[in-house]
Amino acid sequence: MLTLLRDAMVYAPEPLGRCHLLVGGERVLWMGASLDGLPRALDVDEVALEGARVVPGLIDAHVHLTGGGGESGPQSRVPAPMLTRYTLGGVTSVVGVLGTDDVTRSTGELVVTARGLVAEGLSAWCHTGGYHVPPVTLTGSVRGDIVHVDRIIGVGEVAISDHRSSQPTREELLRVGADAHVAGLMTGKAGIVHLHVGDGARGASVVRDLLAMSELPVRTFQPTHINRRRALFDEALLVSRELGVYMDITDFPVAADEDAWSAADALERWWAQGGPADRVTVSSDGGGCLPEFDADGRVVRMGVGDSRALAATLAELLRRGHALERVLPPFTRTVAEYLRLPGKGRIAVGGDADLVVLDAAGAVRDVMARGIWHVRGGAAVRRGMFE
Repeated sequence: MLTLLRDAMVYAPEPLGRCHLLVGGERVLWMGASLDGLPRALDVDEVALEGARVVPGLIDAHVHLTGGGGESGPQSRVPAPMLTRYTLGGVTSVVGVLGTDDVTRSTGELVVTARGLVAEGLSAWCHTGGYHVPPVTLTGSVRGDIVHVDRIIGVGEVAISDHRSSQPTREELLRVGADAHVAGLMTGKAGIVHLHVGDGARGASVVRDLLAMSELPVRTFQPTHINRRRALFDEALLVSRELGVYMDITDFPVAADEDAWSAADALERWWAQGGPADRVTVSSDGGGCLPEFDADGRVVRMGVGDSRALAATLAELLRRGHALERVLPPFTRTVAEYLRLPGKGRIAVGGDADLVVLDAAGAVRDVMARGIWHVRGGAAVRRGMFE
C-alpha cells in the first residue's frame, strides 16, 4: 500500500513548508510542493492533513525495554513497557538498556525484546552491559556483542558517581570505552558508552579525566541524567562547551522545590547558557524505576519512567514560545546522528517513514512508524500482541 500525505507542513526538522509526501515500503518515496494526481492503479491511500505539522518520529535512546527496578526487592521489578507506551507518545525508535539489575535481567533478554518490538513495527536497538563493570555480555566481550549481534550498538548504562555502581576505576572505564569504540569502527555502529551519572560528588567530571588519559574520541562517552542535580547540570554544560561531549537530559518529573531541572527547563538553560545545540539529547528512562533513597541507601519512594514524557516536553517548549525547528533536534536528528542510525531523525526522500502529525497545540495526533499507521486521532490503531 502506498500512502499520500497531502498538504503537510513539514519540519524535517528544519521547516520545509507545505509539502505532499508519498510513502511506501517503509520509506518516504517522494516529497514535493505540487502534485497533479497519481494513477488509480497504484491504489494510493490519500490522507488530507490540511496544513498540520509533520515531524520526524521521536527517538527515545534510554529505555528499559525489559523493565527496570528491583532495588526494593523482587516485587519492585518494573514490567516491560508494551508497544503503545511508545507510539502514543510519538516514539518510533528506541534504544534499550539494563540498569541496576543486570543479574536477573540479561543482555540476551534485551536483544530479543528489541527484536519483538521490531516485529511489531517499531525500530529498536539496545546496549550490552548494565550498571556494572565488567559489563554483562552475550558473547563474552563488549567487542563481540557489538560486532556479532545486530541489535547491539553500544554499552550501557554503566553507572558512575552512584552507590549502586561497581565503583569502576578510570582504567576500567577506559577499557570498556576502547572496546566499544573499536567495535563501532568495525561495524559502523555507534560504539559508545552510555554513562548513568548518579548523585555522587564526582559527577560528570570523570569524563574529562577519561578523555585526558586516552586517545579515545570525544563521542565515546555520553553521560545521562545530567539534570538530576542543578550543580551536575552546570558541570555537564561546562564539559560539553569545552570538549564537545554529548550530554543526555532525562525527562522525569521534577517538583518545584527539587534540586533538579525538568527536561524543558534544562533545555532552555542549555540554549541560554551557550551549550552546543548539536551535543544535547533528551531521553525518558522509560520503563525504569525512578527511586528516591534515604541516607542508608534504601528506597523510600519510586516512580516509573515513561516514553510519553518526550512528547509532553516538546509540547511544553512550544507553549513557552520556542520554534519547533529548535525544539525537535534533541529528540530526533541529534540522537540519530550520534547513534549512527541511518534513515532516522529526519524527514527526507529515501529516509524511513517515521512520521508524527501534531495537533494545533503541539500534541501527538497521528503516528506512522516504518510506513504503517500506529496512532490516528490520538488513539492507537495498532497494538502489541499482549495489549
